[in-house]
Amino acid sequence: MAHVTVISEFHFAQQIVSGHHRLTADEPLARGGSDSGAAPYELLLGSLGACTSITLRMYAGRKGWELGKITVGLRYTAGSDDQQAHIDRRLSFAKPLSDEQHRRLLEIADKTPVTRTLKAGVVIDTSIAHSP
Repeated sequence: MAHVTVISEFHFAQQIVSGHHRLTADEPLARGGSDSGAAPYELLLGSLGACTSITLRMYAGRKGWELGKITVGLRYTAGSDDQQAHIDRRLSFAKPLSDEQHRRLLEIADKTPVTRTLKAGVVIDTSIAHSP
């Protein structure tokens, strides 16, 4: 289970707190923010990319495969009336791999926890806590 608290004290800048970790989210200048952190969709892509890279590294470790540096490039395109939103994910590895290894890594990338969550959708329940 994951738990995060987001605190907003001024304008669009957000402080994201997860245990002892702190991140900042904001909107870019062009959207009225102060660009003090990554935008929300950038953080979403970062979560997907991190989960992908971690899962692939774990899988390769179990197989004894050396991947070297893993790079996961991601691009989000918003949906429109006739098209669903789309994420393009590109993987690259510093070490040479066989076609079979590439095929298997693509299969594993499609089964990562965050990938599955995004593809399946998630129920979000929202409520308002009573103020003191």
